[in-house]
Amino acid sequence: MSETHTLRPWRTIVRRKSRKIRVGSVEVGGDAPISVQSMTNTLTADAVATIDQVRQLEEAGADIVRVSCPDEASTAALPKIVRASKVPIVADIHFHYRRGIEAAKAGAACLRINPGNIGSPDRVREVIQAARDHGCSIRIGVNAGSLENHLLEKYGEPCPDAMVESALDHARILQDHDFHEFKISVKASDLFMTVAAYQMLAEAIDCPLHIGVTEAGGQRIGTVKSSIGMGALLWAGIGDTLRVSLAADPVEEVKVGFDLLKSLGLRHRGVNIIACPSCARQGFDVIRTVETLEARLAHIATPMSLSIIGCVVNGPGEALMTDVGFTGGGKGSGMVYLAGKADHKMDNDRMVDHIVDLVEQRAAELERASLSPT
Repeated sequence: MSETHTLRPWRTIVRRKSRKIRVGSVEVGGDAPISVQSMTNTLTADAVATIDQVRQLEEAGADIVRVSCPDEASTAALPKIVRASKVPIVADIHFHYRRGIEAAKAGAACLRINPGNIGSPDRVREVIQAARDHGCSIRIGVNAGSLENHLLEKYGEPCPDAMVESALDHARILQDHDFHEFKISVKASDLFMTVAAYQMLAEAIDCPLHIGVTEAGGQRIGTVKSSIGMGALLWAGIGDTLRVSLAADPVEEVKVGFDLLKSLGLRHRGVNIIACPSCARQGFDVIRTVETLEARLAHIATPMSLSIIGCVVNGPGEALMTDVGFTGGGKGSGMVYLAGKADHKMDNDRMVDHIVDLVEQRAAELERASLSPT
């Protein structure tokens, strides 16, 4: 059954119907929440360093974490990493099918394989059997940069048709072996190619889709490209799990992923800060205040809203729609709003600490309310 998110009648996204699979404890597809993934960049063979980074990603909210398994030393470290992780671990397998078999035995929740690199159909079949034997799901990961030679010869260059044909060919192998616990990604660094491929794939198969723009770039441009590409797909209801691929700290990938889902009303985590871009009317330093509040409120996972507006032009109106708000405009002070209503004034120089206290109190109230029996 498709999932419909309605914040207002004119603000509705109907998700594509897909069947549900499991990646360890996390459901993917169907009516399950869209999950956010990232990938460690430590040497997987260094279990201590990898576990430390997995924990950072867990704290940021990651639902699933992928680790690269290019060699035997990596898969040998995998059992320790899996045992220490609170979230499911996906083993990224390239070039050698035996790493997939070893990763399945080591407790990976999912195997990510790139069909163009993994080898012959027989080797793919062996990986399928290992996944079945050990309760793993599989992600068929098709990348424009590593398509099979016969498809490049057929189409002349990487293109959406070639990517989708590759994905469906390998999905057929899994289906022929009565293996249906799989999802598919068809990524390219070109966001036009990426979006077109996912649109075609969404019409061709009912499995869950892992979306992303691969090799999107550094934090700023990568966030922009990913937001355009994945935003277009999510707006159309396409996407069951995602990764924002940035040449940056993996924790930033998780933050951007949640911000993307939050902006579309598809998932909510943490404080949504609504802030003006600032101008000469501002009664306090809006930019520095927001930067400080983002850092000091990063630990809050409870969904809630906060408005920080520099003057009274739009401030009171924005505050009507947020849990906590602060509107500047007075001489060295501003108005604090609680639950959309003007509540009390506060000096600008004490405003940050005061808002942090109010947000933490409100988050605790919301958390208690969510845990109370109805």
